[in-house]
Amino acid sequence: MKKTGYILFFAGLVLFTAVLGYYGFFEIISALSMMGAGLFLVAASHLLPLFLDSLAWKPLLFNAENKIKIIHLLCARWVGESINSLLPAAQVGGDFVRARMLAKHHGVNASVAGASVVVELTISVITQVLFTLMGIGCLLIMGENSMAGAASLGAMFLVLLTAGFITAQRLGMWKKFVGILSALGGRENFRLLSVQADALDQAAMAIYSNRRALFISVFWRLTGWIAGVVEVWIALRLLETNTGFVHAFMLESLGQAIRAAAFIVPGAIGIQEGGFVILGGLAGLGPEIALSLSLAKRFRELLLGLPGLVYWQSEEGIVFIKRIKKIIRR
Repeated sequence: MKKTGYILFFAGLVLFTAVLGYYGFFEIISALSMMGAGLFLVAASHLLPLFLDSLAWKPLLFNAENKIKIIHLLCARWVGESINSLLPAAQVGGDFVRARMLAKHHGVNASVAGASVVVELTISVITQVLFTLMGIGCLLIMGENSMAGAASLGAMFLVLLTAGFITAQRLGMWKKFVGILSALGGRENFRLLSVQADALDQAAMAIYSNRRALFISVFWRLTGWIAGVVEVWIALRLLETNTGFVHAFMLESLGQAIRAAAFIVPGAIGIQEGGFVILGGLAGLGPEIALSLSLAKRFRELLLGLPGLVYWQSEEGIVFIKRIKKIIRR
Protein backbone atom coordinates (compact mmCIF):
# COMPACT_ATOMS: atom_id res chain seq x y z
CA MET A 1 0.00 0.00 0.00
CA LYS A 2 2.82 2.37 0.89
CA LYS A 3 4.61 1.50 -2.36
CA THR A 4 1.39 2.22 -4.30
CA GLY A 5 1.22 5.65 -2.67
CA TYR A 6 4.72 6.50 -3.85
CA ILE A 7 4.00 5.24 -7.37
CA LEU A 8 0.85 7.36 -7.60
CA PHE A 9 2.68 10.35 -6.15
CA PHE A 10 5.45 10.19 -8.74
CA ALA A 11 2.90 9.58 -11.53
CA GLY A 12 1.06 12.71 -10.41
CA LEU A 13 4.34 14.60 -10.24
CA VAL A 14 5.07 13.63 -13.85
CA LEU A 15 1.61 14.84 -14.89
CA PHE A 16 2.10 18.05 -12.88
CA THR A 17 5.42 18.75 -14.65
CA ALA A 18 3.96 17.88 -18.04
CA VAL A 19 1.01 20.26 -17.61
CA LEU A 20 3.24 23.13 -16.51
CA GLY A 21 5.70 22.41 -19.31
CA TYR A 22 2.99 22.25 -21.95
CA TYR A 23 1.55 25.64 -21.05
CA GLY A 24 4.96 27.22 -20.43
CA PHE A 25 6.86 27.45 -17.14
CA PHE A 26 7.93 31.06 -17.71
CA GLU A 27 4.42 32.26 -18.63
CA ILE A 28 2.99 30.64 -15.51
CA ILE A 29 5.71 31.98 -13.21
CA SER A 30 5.26 35.43 -14.75
CA ALA A 31 1.53 35.33 -13.99
CA LEU A 32 2.18 33.99 -10.48
CA SER A 33 4.67 36.80 -9.77
CA MET A 34 1.81 39.27 -10.14
CA MET A 35 0.55 38.08 -6.77
CA GLY A 36 3.82 38.92 -5.01
CA ALA A 37 3.48 39.05 -1.22
CA GLY A 38 -0.25 38.54 -1.73
CA LEU A 39 0.49 34.82 -1.78
CA PHE A 40 0.81 35.04 2.01
CA LEU A 41 -2.63 36.66 2.20
CA VAL A 42 -4.06 33.83 0.10
CA ALA A 43 -2.49 31.30 2.48
CA ALA A 44 -3.72 33.15 5.58
CA SER A 45 -7.31 33.12 4.27
CA HIS A 46 -7.29 29.32 4.60
CA LEU A 47 -7.14 29.62 8.38
CA LEU A 48 -10.86 30.49 8.42
CA PRO A 49 -12.11 27.25 6.79
CA LEU A 50 -9.58 25.32 8.92
CA PHE A 51 -11.15 26.80 12.06
CA LEU A 52 -14.71 26.23 10.81
CA ASP A 53 -13.90 22.59 10.00
CA SER A 54 -12.64 22.18 13.57
CA LEU A 55 -15.93 23.59 14.86
CA ALA A 56 -17.69 20.96 12.74
CA TRP A 57 -15.68 18.20 14.43
CA LYS A 58 -16.25 19.33 18.02
CA PRO A 59 -19.97 18.44 18.46
CA LEU A 60 -19.24 14.87 17.37
CA LEU A 61 -17.09 14.42 20.49
CA PHE A 62 -19.94 15.00 22.97
CA ASN A 63 -19.17 11.61 24.60
CA ALA A 64 -15.47 12.36 25.12
CA GLU A 65 -14.36 11.82 28.72
CA ASN A 66 -12.61 15.18 28.81
CA LYS A 67 -14.12 18.23 27.14
CA ILE A 68 -11.72 18.62 24.27
CA LYS A 69 -10.70 22.22 23.55
CA ILE A 70 -11.14 23.72 20.11
CA ILE A 71 -7.42 24.57 19.95
CA HIS A 72 -6.56 20.86 20.25
CA LEU A 73 -8.99 19.98 17.46
CA LEU A 74 -7.58 22.80 15.34
CA CYS A 75 -4.02 21.52 15.80
CA ALA A 76 -5.05 17.92 15.03
CA ARG A 77 -6.91 19.00 11.89
CA TRP A 78 -3.95 21.15 10.85
CA VAL A 79 -1.65 18.13 11.17
CA GLY A 80 -4.09 15.86 9.34
CA GLU A 81 -4.46 18.30 6.46
CA SER A 82 -0.69 18.76 6.28
CA ILE A 83 -0.18 15.00 5.96
CA ASN A 84 -2.92 14.64 3.35
CA SER A 85 -1.47 17.51 1.29
CA LEU A 86 2.26 16.79 1.46
CA LEU A 87 2.80 13.09 2.15
CA PRO A 88 1.99 10.05 -0.04
CA ALA A 89 -0.98 9.14 2.15
CA ALA A 90 -3.81 8.99 -0.45
CA GLN A 91 -5.39 12.12 1.10
CA VAL A 92 -6.86 10.13 4.02
CA GLY A 93 -3.80 9.11 6.06
CA GLY A 94 -3.90 12.39 7.94
CA ASP A 95 -7.39 11.59 9.23
CA PHE A 96 -6.11 8.46 10.99
CA VAL A 97 -3.33 10.55 12.52
CA ARG A 98 -5.68 13.21 13.88
CA ALA A 99 -7.79 10.52 15.54
CA ARG A 100 -4.63 9.06 17.07
CA MET A 101 -3.58 12.51 18.32
CA LEU A 102 -6.82 12.87 20.28
CA ALA A 103 -6.39 9.42 21.80
CA LYS A 104 -2.67 9.63 22.57
CA HIS A 105 -2.23 13.28 23.50
CA HIS A 106 -5.60 14.40 24.86
CA GLY A 107 -7.00 11.34 26.61
CA VAL A 108 -9.98 10.72 24.32
CA ASN A 109 -11.09 7.09 24.11
CA ALA A 110 -9.59 5.60 20.95
CA SER A 111 -12.94 4.26 19.72
CA VAL A 112 -14.66 7.60 20.29
CA ALA A 113 -11.83 9.50 18.57
CA GLY A 114 -11.86 7.13 15.60
CA ALA A 115 -15.64 7.16 15.31
CA SER A 116 -15.74 10.97 15.40
CA VAL A 117 -13.33 11.10 12.46
CA VAL A 118 -15.29 8.48 10.48
CA VAL A 119 -18.57 10.36 11.00
CA GLU A 120 -16.91 13.71 10.30
CA LEU A 121 -15.52 12.35 7.04
CA THR A 122 -19.02 11.18 6.10
CA ILE A 123 -20.41 14.63 6.85
CA SER A 124 -17.55 16.13 4.86
CA VAL A 125 -18.59 14.14 1.78
CA ILE A 126 -22.29 14.95 2.25
CA THR A 127 -21.64 18.68 2.57
CA GLN A 128 -19.20 18.56 -0.33
CA VAL A 129 -21.98 17.16 -2.51
CA LEU A 130 -24.13 20.15 -1.48
CA PHE A 131 -21.19 22.47 -2.20
CA THR A 132 -20.71 20.82 -5.59
CA LEU A 133 -24.39 21.32 -6.41
CA MET A 134 -23.93 25.00 -5.61
CA GLY A 135 -21.01 25.06 -8.03
CA ILE A 136 -23.19 23.43 -10.68
CA GLY A 137 -25.71 26.20 -10.05
CA CYS A 138 -22.93 28.69 -10.79
CA LEU A 139 -22.30 26.90 -14.11
CA LEU A 140 -25.97 27.33 -14.99
CA ILE A 141 -25.77 31.04 -14.15
CA MET A 142 -22.73 31.26 -16.43
CA GLY A 143 -24.68 29.53 -19.21
CA GLU A 144 -22.54 26.35 -19.21
CA ASN A 145 -25.52 23.98 -19.34
CA SER A 146 -23.74 21.02 -20.95
CA MET A 147 -20.90 21.13 -18.42
CA ALA A 148 -23.43 21.47 -15.59
CA GLY A 149 -25.07 18.24 -16.79
CA ALA A 150 -21.76 16.37 -16.77
CA ALA A 151 -20.92 17.71 -13.30
CA SER A 152 -24.37 16.61 -12.07
CA LEU A 153 -23.58 13.02 -13.02
CA GLY A 154 -20.41 13.21 -10.94
CA ALA A 155 -22.40 14.63 -8.01
CA MET A 156 -24.91 11.77 -8.27
CA PHE A 157 -22.06 9.28 -8.11
CA LEU A 158 -20.85 10.95 -4.89
CA VAL A 159 -24.38 10.76 -3.46
CA LEU A 160 -24.59 7.01 -4.14
CA LEU A 161 -21.10 6.45 -2.75
CA THR A 162 -21.95 8.37 0.43
CA ALA A 163 -25.25 6.51 0.87
CA GLY A 164 -23.39 3.22 0.56
CA PHE A 165 -20.77 4.30 3.10
CA ILE A 166 -23.43 5.35 5.64
CA THR A 167 -25.33 2.07 5.15
CA ALA A 168 -22.10 0.10 5.64
CA GLN A 169 -21.45 1.95 8.91
CA ARG A 170 -24.95 1.20 10.17
CA LEU A 171 -24.44 -2.49 9.40
CA GLY A 172 -21.28 -2.64 11.51
CA MET A 173 -18.74 -2.03 8.76
CA TRP A 174 -15.58 -2.27 10.84
CA LYS A 175 -16.52 -5.46 12.66
CA LYS A 176 -17.47 -7.15 9.38
CA PHE A 177 -14.22 -5.98 7.81
CA VAL A 178 -12.18 -7.47 10.67
CA GLY A 179 -14.28 -10.64 10.37
CA ILE A 180 -13.10 -11.01 6.78
CA LEU A 181 -9.51 -10.52 7.89
CA SER A 182 -10.01 -13.12 10.63
CA ALA A 183 -11.24 -15.66 8.09
CA LEU A 184 -8.16 -15.03 5.98
CA GLY A 185 -5.53 -14.76 8.70
CA GLY A 186 -6.87 -16.73 11.65
CA ARG A 187 -9.23 -15.63 14.43
CA GLU A 188 -6.57 -15.58 17.13
CA ASN A 189 -4.54 -12.98 15.24
CA PHE A 190 -7.50 -10.60 15.00
CA ARG A 191 -9.37 -11.21 18.28
CA LEU A 192 -8.26 -7.92 19.92
CA LEU A 193 -8.82 -6.00 16.70
CA SER A 194 -12.35 -7.43 16.49
CA VAL A 195 -13.18 -6.06 19.96
CA GLN A 196 -11.81 -2.64 18.96
CA ALA A 197 -13.78 -2.67 15.71
CA ASP A 198 -16.99 -3.47 17.56
CA ALA A 199 -16.35 -0.56 19.95
CA LEU A 200 -15.73 1.73 16.97
CA ASP A 201 -19.03 0.68 15.36
CA GLN A 202 -20.93 1.30 18.60
CA ALA A 203 -19.29 4.71 19.10
CA ALA A 204 -20.18 5.72 15.53
CA MET A 205 -23.81 4.69 16.03
CA ALA A 206 -23.95 6.73 19.25
CA ILE A 207 -22.83 9.80 17.30
CA TYR A 208 -25.36 9.18 14.53
CA SER A 209 -28.14 8.95 17.13
CA ASN A 210 -27.44 12.54 18.27
CA ARG A 211 -29.24 14.54 15.59
CA ARG A 212 -28.45 17.88 17.17
CA ALA A 213 -24.71 17.20 17.04
CA LEU A 214 -25.02 16.06 13.42
CA PHE A 215 -26.97 19.18 12.42
CA ILE A 216 -24.42 21.50 14.04
CA SER A 217 -21.56 19.61 12.41
CA VAL A 218 -23.21 19.76 8.95
CA PHE A 219 -23.79 23.51 9.34
CA TRP A 220 -20.18 24.34 10.23
CA ARG A 221 -18.72 21.94 7.64
CA LEU A 222 -20.77 23.43 4.82
CA THR A 223 -19.86 26.92 6.05
CA GLY A 224 -16.21 25.84 5.93
CA TRP A 225 -16.53 24.75 2.30
CA ILE A 226 -18.10 28.08 1.35
CA ALA A 227 -15.45 30.03 3.28
CA GLY A 228 -12.83 28.39 1.06
CA VAL A 229 -14.14 30.46 -1.86
CA VAL A 230 -12.50 33.51 -0.27
CA GLU A 231 -9.06 32.03 -0.98
CA VAL A 232 -9.82 31.71 -4.71
CA TRP A 233 -11.49 35.14 -4.86
CA ILE A 234 -8.46 36.86 -3.29
CA ALA A 235 -6.09 35.02 -5.65
CA LEU A 236 -8.14 36.08 -8.68
CA ARG A 237 -8.13 39.70 -7.51
CA LEU A 238 -4.34 39.59 -7.14
CA LEU A 239 -4.05 38.08 -10.62
CA GLU A 240 -5.98 41.10 -11.91
CA THR A 241 -8.73 39.08 -13.60
CA ASN A 242 -12.21 40.35 -14.39
CA THR A 243 -13.92 37.30 -12.93
CA GLY A 244 -16.58 37.74 -10.26
CA PHE A 245 -17.57 35.87 -7.12
CA VAL A 246 -19.73 33.40 -9.08
CA HIS A 247 -16.66 32.33 -11.05
CA ALA A 248 -14.61 32.03 -7.85
CA PHE A 249 -17.36 29.92 -6.29
CA MET A 250 -17.48 27.62 -9.32
CA LEU A 251 -13.69 27.22 -9.40
CA GLU A 252 -13.44 26.35 -5.70
CA SER A 253 -16.51 24.11 -5.60
CA LEU A 254 -15.79 22.01 -8.68
CA GLY A 255 -12.04 22.18 -8.10
CA GLN A 256 -12.55 20.56 -4.68
CA ALA A 257 -14.83 17.96 -6.30
CA ILE A 258 -12.10 17.04 -8.79
CA ARG A 259 -9.58 16.83 -5.95
CA ALA A 260 -11.92 14.56 -3.97
CA ALA A 261 -12.47 12.30 -6.98
CA ALA A 262 -8.68 11.89 -7.22
CA PHE A 263 -8.35 11.08 -3.49
CA ILE A 264 -6.16 8.05 -4.19
CA VAL A 265 -3.45 10.32 -5.69
CA PRO A 266 -1.45 12.02 -2.89
CA GLY A 267 -2.33 15.71 -2.85
CA ALA A 268 -4.19 15.19 -6.17
CA ILE A 269 -0.94 16.43 -7.67
CA GLY A 270 -1.24 16.93 -11.41
CA ILE A 271 -4.99 16.20 -11.31
CA GLN A 272 -5.77 19.48 -9.59
CA GLU A 273 -3.72 21.40 -12.16
CA GLY A 274 -5.45 19.76 -15.13
CA GLY A 275 -8.82 20.39 -13.52
CA PHE A 276 -8.11 24.08 -13.00
CA VAL A 277 -7.12 24.47 -16.65
CA ILE A 278 -10.53 23.08 -17.71
CA LEU A 279 -12.53 25.02 -15.11
CA GLY A 280 -10.51 28.17 -15.71
CA GLY A 281 -11.40 27.99 -19.39
CA LEU A 282 -15.10 27.99 -18.45
CA ALA A 283 -14.50 31.13 -16.39
CA GLY A 284 -12.68 32.82 -19.25
CA LEU A 285 -9.22 32.40 -17.72
CA GLY A 286 -6.14 31.55 -19.74
CA PRO A 287 -4.27 28.36 -18.77
CA GLU A 288 -1.37 30.35 -17.27
CA ILE A 289 -3.78 32.17 -14.92
CA ALA A 290 -5.62 28.95 -14.01
CA LEU A 291 -2.34 27.19 -13.25
CA SER A 292 -1.12 30.20 -11.24
CA LEU A 293 -4.26 29.83 -9.13
CA SER A 294 -3.48 26.15 -8.57
CA LEU A 295 0.14 26.95 -7.68
CA ALA A 296 -1.06 29.58 -5.20
CA LYS A 297 -2.96 26.79 -3.46
CA ARG A 298 0.16 24.61 -3.55
CA PHE A 299 2.12 27.46 -1.97
CA ARG A 300 -0.45 27.61 0.83
CA GLU A 301 -0.16 23.86 1.35
CA LEU A 302 3.61 24.18 1.75
CA LEU A 303 3.46 27.31 3.92
CA LEU A 304 0.97 25.79 6.37
CA GLY A 305 1.79 22.13 5.82
CA LEU A 306 5.52 22.03 6.52
CA PRO A 307 5.15 23.57 10.01
CA GLY A 308 2.22 21.17 10.55
CA LEU A 309 4.46 18.18 9.87
CA VAL A 310 7.13 19.60 12.21
CA TYR A 311 4.52 20.10 14.95
CA TRP A 312 3.27 16.52 14.46
CA GLN A 313 6.75 15.07 14.82
CA SER A 314 7.46 17.22 17.88
CA GLU A 315 4.26 15.92 19.50
CA GLU A 316 5.28 12.34 18.73
CA GLY A 317 8.73 13.08 20.16
CA ILE A 318 7.23 14.36 23.42
CA VAL A 319 5.18 11.16 23.80
CA PHE A 320 8.28 9.04 23.15
CA ILE A 321 10.29 10.94 25.78
CA LYS A 322 7.49 10.48 28.35
CA ARG A 323 7.50 6.73 27.69
CA ILE A 324 11.26 6.57 28.17
CA LYS A 325 10.95 8.44 31.50
CA LYS A 326 8.30 5.97 32.70
CA ILE A 327 10.52 3.04 31.81
CA ILE A 328 13.49 4.61 33.65
CA ARG A 329 11.38 5.28 36.76
CA ARG A 330 10.31 1.63 36.86
